[in-house]
Amino acid sequence: MIVCNVSLSCAHCPGGGAGGTAATTAADAYEEVSGSLPPPSLTPRGHLVVAVCLGFIGTFGFLSNFLVLALFCRYRALRTPMNLLLVSISASDLLVSVLGTPFSFAASTQGRWLIGRAGCVWYGFVNACLGIVSLISLAVLSYERYCTMMKPTIADGRDFRPALGGICFSWLYSVAWTVPPLLGWSRYGPEGPGTTCSVDWSTQTPNNISYIVCLFTFCLVLPFSVILYSYSKLLHAIKQVRSVSSVVTRRREQRVLVMVVTMVVCYLVCWLPYGVAALLATFGPRDIITPEASITPSLLAKFSTVINPFIYIFMNKQFYRCFRAFISCSIPERGSTLKTFSRPTKTLRTVRQEREHHVSAPAPSSALPTPNSVHESSDGANHVTPSPPPSNRHSVASHTPAANTSKPKLILVAHYRE
Repeated sequence: MIVCNVSLSCAHCPGGGAGGTAATTAADAYEEVSGSLPPPSLTPRGHLVVAVCLGFIGTFGFLSNFLVLALFCRYRALRTPMNLLLVSISASDLLVSVLGTPFSFAASTQGRWLIGRAGCVWYGFVNACLGIVSLISLAVLSYERYCTMMKPTIADGRDFRPALGGICFSWLYSVAWTVPPLLGWSRYGPEGPGTTCSVDWSTQTPNNISYIVCLFTFCLVLPFSVILYSYSKLLHAIKQVRSVSSVVTRRREQRVLVMVVTMVVCYLVCWLPYGVAALLATFGPRDIITPEASITPSLLAKFSTVINPFIYIFMNKQFYRCFRAFISCSIPERGSTLKTFSRPTKTLRTVRQEREHHVSAPAPSSALPTPNSVHESSDGANHVTPSPPPSNRHSVASHTPAANTSKPKLILVAHYRE
């Protein structure tokens, strides 16, 4: 008597052969993990393409984020509060590359989940937690940049308390939103073709739908709103100093604009498709998303671990200089000493300080008097006091209040330093 077992290869079984065995094995694995009927899976070629993409994401995500941490540890000049937030983002992305991507890569090479129900729950929790850490950290970073520019009192490069507070908030906030599925509010299960695990998007129950709506609102829409608000205010403040900016500073403004637009676009490209796919799976008809369409948003979300270091780190001149020094085994240039704000930010602060200073009390001019200003100042003084001898005219003119002399524009850029 021949016994047909779907977990073994048997040429005499119905639909026998290696192809039928692989399909039934994947179906059994999915049913074991999720406790439900298996969805349509990818073709072998589709699983191979996903495995190649995951291999690329895992490799380059690990190398780039590890390089960021190595630079931060190697060069003391990089150890500033703002860069500490960047390091937190790189640490979360590095953990995704180590604790998450290898398991989904191995599952894609075999066409099925390999480490059982408990492994699926662990994978879903870890990747959801680290992904939300990255999202919240990006929002905290944008808000810290905004506050650093608008409030000079918190721009102390030696005060790490705001940065540490932001890091602790992002991690605790993420844990607070990823623990509930472990306690019964929704659950973690297979995702897409069954080679990755995440929050259960497909179960349309009030318990599951309420969690997904809250997760979408507070972990995707809210961070994006903070990023959009902070960077829009930053760009508006930069435009205020355009009238007193030099050509070099305007080029820096353009770089800031390009960086901000790049960050916002990449945030949307990486995370918006995943959120839309999750909402369609939750509220749309069953099986509205094909396996190919379900795995693509997940790959884009994981691709953020590769693109974040290039946007937030290697577009930063300070990190880039240290990176060049690291590659050439040399010492970074003197210009690479880190400051917590850019030249346009300093210009804005200088303009504000000058306005407040002139409103409260007239300030003496910091520039040397020219012959014309000396003559005009001495003429103005003749209306009040007798004209001093020619030998003393220069000293009297030099003590004349700055209100009677033209204010030099040089003072607006006197604090530029990098």
